[in-house]
Amino acid sequence: MNKNMIAAACALLLLVMAGSAQAIQQYLTSEQFLTEAFGNEVSKPQALWLNKETAKQVEKILGHAPHQTRQRYWRTGNSSAWILEEIGKEEPITAGFVVTDGRIAQARILTYRESRGWEVRYPAFLKQFQGAQLQVDDHLNQPVDGISGATLSVNAMVRMARLALYFDRLSRAE
Repeated sequence: MNKNMIAAACALLLLVMAGSAQAIQQYLTSEQFLTEAFGNEVSKPQALWLNKETAKQVEKILGHAPHQTRQRYWRTGNSSAWILEEIGKEEPITAGFVVTDGRIAQARILTYRESRGWEVRYPAFLKQFQGAQLQVDDHLNQPVDGISGATLSVNAMVRMARLALYFDRLSRAE
């Protein structure tokens, strides 16, 4: 092999490796999200434990069994904050939701790990969740417009929004 062929093979290998590398972007830490949501009045985390019945409902919302039986959350007054993770296409998306009086008050992307679909972090997309409530069938009461090329990330965000509302309902019932 001559030097040009070796250089071309190395360049191709680097391109393949760069394309397969995770594009991890942390936009907010959990602490920053909670401070943004509650100011300096961040409470200690509480835990919501899933029983068999609630785990079945979580499975209906997510389309798969929950990965954990305990979910941490924070509550101040009528508002609760939930930091959730759900797979977009291949990697988890970490998002934070603030629920006030059974409605989503705020949705934020904390960490995005996919190589595509990162547009879900834009405020114009996230504003669609504001005011959303959970219907009797555990779907959102308002539509969320998709983003071309980010369908799986959008779907993951919708599932997490539904889950945050469901968890808020459960936590208020306790």
